[in-house]
Amino acid sequence: MSMSAAKERLVVIGGDAAGMSAASQARRLKGPGELEIVAFERGHFTSYSACGIPYWVGGDVEERDELIARTPQEHRARGIDLRMRTEVVEIDVAGQRVRARDVDSGAESWTSYDKLVIATGARPIRPDMPGADAPGVHGVQTLDDGQALLDTLARTRGRRAVVVGAGYIGVEMAEALINRGYEVTVVNRGSEPMSTLDADMGRLVHEAMEGLGITMVNGAGVTKVLTGEDGRVRAVATEDAEYPADVVVLGIGVRPETSLARAAGLPVGQHDGLLTDLAMRVRGHENIWAGGDCVEVLDLVSGQERHIALGTHANKHGQVIGANVGGGYATFPGVVGTAVSKVCDLEIARTGLREKDARRAGLQFVTVTIESTSRAGYYPGASPMTVKMLAERRTGRLLGVQIVGREGAGKRVDIAAVALTAGMTVEAMTALDLGYAPPFSPVWDPVLVAARKAALKVRAS
Repeated sequence: MSMSAAKERLVVIGGDAAGMSAASQARRLKGPGELEIVAFERGHFTSYSACGIPYWVGGDVEERDELIARTPQEHRARGIDLRMRTEVVEIDVAGQRVRARDVDSGAESWTSYDKLVIATGARPIRPDMPGADAPGVHGVQTLDDGQALLDTLARTRGRRAVVVGAGYIGVEMAEALINRGYEVTVVNRGSEPMSTLDADMGRLVHEAMEGLGITMVNGAGVTKVLTGEDGRVRAVATEDAEYPADVVVLGIGVRPETSLARAAGLPVGQHDGLLTDLAMRVRGHENIWAGGDCVEVLDLVSGQERHIALGTHANKHGQVIGANVGGGYATFPGVVGTAVSKVCDLEIARTGLREKDARRAGLQFVTVTIESTSRAGYYPGASPMTVKMLAERRTGRLLGVQIVGREGAGKRVDIAAVALTAGMTVEAMTALDLGYAPPFSPVWDPVLVAARKAALKVRAS
């Protein structure tokens, strides 16, 4: 048997974090003589930081190219046949092939595979209402989306922006537009911004946003986007009011981009994400893997599947997939749901379960909320910090932590993320040997103050 006959072909759908991490890792393990790698990307860019787009739009990051970790040319130099501006429009599972369309010319062709990686990402949720697709209305999921928004901002004479939704993207885009000199109104269906937090912690974010000059409209769903005679957006309407807008940014969240996979009969979960095993192999399919924003992941605290669109997970998924495709072995055990964000100098962090998550999982719990400072109270620059902690009733197992504060608040959540992953109790956490000096924390770190209070409450429960 000749070497060429033994060569396998790996096809990757999607050229960002998960897809190209998988391709790169597989290439490290197997050379071009053993494994041919063909990757399809429908956009103009590969291996970029989608999480950095709000900071580029806001001007904190000056050049778009600073967000690109690896260009198409760099991938090709590593022996990956990367086909840009090419969209896969059909997966033929039985025939082990994919049909791809050149975005510019419309030409189509089939490519066969021995192994397939689906890394199609997520798409911004566009409300199903009149005007949602009007010029001037933007989602911001890809680098192409970010460029389109910046082009609109450069062309738009008016300075009124409406952000629909107040999750991570909505909050970060509101700040970016304030930095660009826009008058910003955020229209949010929830009672407070940041629904990834409990409402009492979201209230702190609300106050900080208003402090920046952002107009917050909570408890209001957008019913339509109104357009002018030129067809462009001119306002956003709720049931009760209209908010003038020269540009609208959708920050309602994202959904897994799994229409291709669903059409091919691959299994998806209740959040529309692909379902995989621990090796990131699509359930029931030996030679198909999936990772990144198009999959559901196991929540290690609740034991339930979740959809979380984050670059950290996508890169880890890609590493795991690439190892397995390349003949090695790796698994992705799950997540605890850690995320950090900021509005101006307010840092927002969470990990584990919110109150409603714990209730949905059938858990009984106690909660405590404490006020502390980022440093010893007498040390210059000490700033207030609020920590909320959930612990399981009777067992005292840590269930979740939310932190809102100024400098030094956000990354403190990592203490809790490690404790959650290790299954620690709040009692055990009180003995953690954390780094202490007055410039870094009070003698009792805020997370440990919350753990002590929670431990007392668990004993009383």
